[in-house]
Amino acid sequence: MPVIGLGVYLNDECADACEVALKEGYRMIDSARYYMNEAQVGMGVRRTGIPREEIFITSKIYHHDFGYERAQECIQESVDELGLGYYDLYLIHSPTTGKKKRIETYRALVDAKRDGLVKRIGVSNYSGKHIDEIIEAGLELPDVNQIELHPFCQQRPIVEYCQKKRIAVQAYSPLVTGQLDHDELKRLAKKHYKDEAQILIRWSLQKGYVPLPKSSRPERIKSNAQVFDFELDRYDMDALEALDRGGEGAVTWNPVDEP
Repeated sequence: MPVIGLGVYLNDECADACEVALKEGYRMIDSARYYMNEAQVGMGVRRTGIPREEIFITSKIYHHDFGYERAQECIQESVDELGLGYYDLYLIHSPTTGKKKRIETYRALVDAKRDGLVKRIGVSNYSGKHIDEIIEAGLELPDVNQIELHPFCQQRPIVEYCQKKRIAVQAYSPLVTGQLDHDELKRLAKKHYKDEAQILIRWSLQKGYVPLPKSSRPERIKSNAQVFDFELDRYDMDALEALDRGGEGAVTWNPVDEP
């Protein structure tokens, strides 16, 4: 799995953004059925001429479609919309709906992996208790848990759980939904001759997460990937760690506490 990806939420016409990102060196695109742009992702990928096997593409099933049979239908629809044969990663979008349907839906993902429709499976917005349900059901562990992650919302108990289980952690909303005017971010940007978004992405990388910055602007897509020529030192990281506000720092729906 690549270490950084392009998020395409709220980008209905994302083919151009995907094409730009891939030409700038990105090799991962993060979509979802809820975003209604899976076909656009496929279009953008095909325009580049880059071999399919070199690109890592993710989608997710939304809670309105949970349940074994409906999930099977949706996964096939997603693959057909993409038009590239398979997904590299397919996730349950959230734990909303309750345990029974969560497990039914996850079983559908397991079977889709067996059938070659997806190569890896995972979850999103799951806490440890939700993943424990998967273990108790005797099903394979998810490869990935995708959660909101940035210095203001560090989700430490979930991250620690996933790290112990060797579940990769993907970070959505790593740019705090564009709220980049915090004094500490400005200070670090000035110190490293970078912008605030690059500081946030670099923090995520150094924490061992896989950030998924979202943008439709070519210049921002390019700059968000220019984060491998500097490093935050221990004092920088400590300063960012101190910004954590727990759940109150979330800037999205963050349904990790669903029963």
